[in-house]
Amino acid sequence: MNILKFEERFPDEESCIRFFKVKREQEGVVCKKCKEKDHYWLHRKSMFQCKSCGFRTSLKSGTVMENSNLSLRKWLMAMTFFSATKQGFTALELQRQMGFTRYQTVFDLCHKIRVIMGKRDDQYKLEDMVEYDEAYITKATAAEKKKSLNRGRGTQQKSTVAVMAESTILEDPKTKKLSKSCRYFKMKKIEDLKAKTAEKLIKDFINKDAVLQTDDSTTYAKFEDFVDVHVTELSSTKEGRFNLKWAHTAISNLKSDLRKYKMISERRLQNYIDEFCYKLNRRYFGERLFDRLIIASIQPYWQSSG
Repeated sequence: MNILKFEERFPDEESCIRFFKVKREQEGVVCKKCKEKDHYWLHRKSMFQCKSCGFRTSLKSGTVMENSNLSLRKWLMAMTFFSATKQGFTALELQRQMGFTRYQTVFDLCHKIRVIMGKRDDQYKLEDMVEYDEAYITKATAAEKKKSLNRGRGTQQKSTVAVMAESTILEDPKTKKLSKSCRYFKMKKIEDLKAKTAEKLIKDFINKDAVLQTDDSTTYAKFEDFVDVHVTELSSTKEGRFNLKWAHTAISNLKSDLRKYKMISERRLQNYIDEFCYKLNRRYFGERLFDRLIIASIQPYWQSSG
């Protein structure tokens, strides 16, 4: 949904309240006091009231917007900008588009949206055939520290990101030529290159019945304990490049997308990755991406840790 359609759909705060009320009712409002789900709607106060205990819940309560002083319309407008482009959206650009005075307000808003994107994708596991590889992403480093840092693989100027791609091998019935299509991705910043770190990712985010494809690193030696089949190949060979085609493509696109951000801290890196991955997984959604983002913002899991 572009900004012109947003203006038509949400001309004022009242229209945003009506829209968000319906979305919350569809997803289910849970009383924080007694956990019941049946509520009255108090029109004059724009709040839900529990039929069981009388506890009142505001429209923002229990969502990513909770405790925010920003109007509902500004939140929905920000989500429109985030969902209107396949690329990442910078806080500076959002500040310019929406006319915010304080940059910090916009910065915090952007990261809250990125967090719910990551939480939503964490609900699903990859299955069937999955590619696994690692990428090295440049992070913000103080100038005085750069001279003393190591070079090459594992340098302190880089953060390591595990990239997983759910792919399927296709065969052309006429030429018998093999190709690969890809459905979903997962990307997680990891602290080290130890086997236990990679194994935990496999257990957490890949179905145990999957066929896993990696290069022949010794780090991945025991992956067969966590999946049905583990296939390894030198990444420099033709077979290796084929097996990890979509993981490598995603890594290249991720690095390209992150270049628009001048400084990405270690602490915030996962949020930027989550935005990229969320949009990549919904690359064919078009205008439906806005409504899916609204649903993600309502779900209670966004408040959980991890």
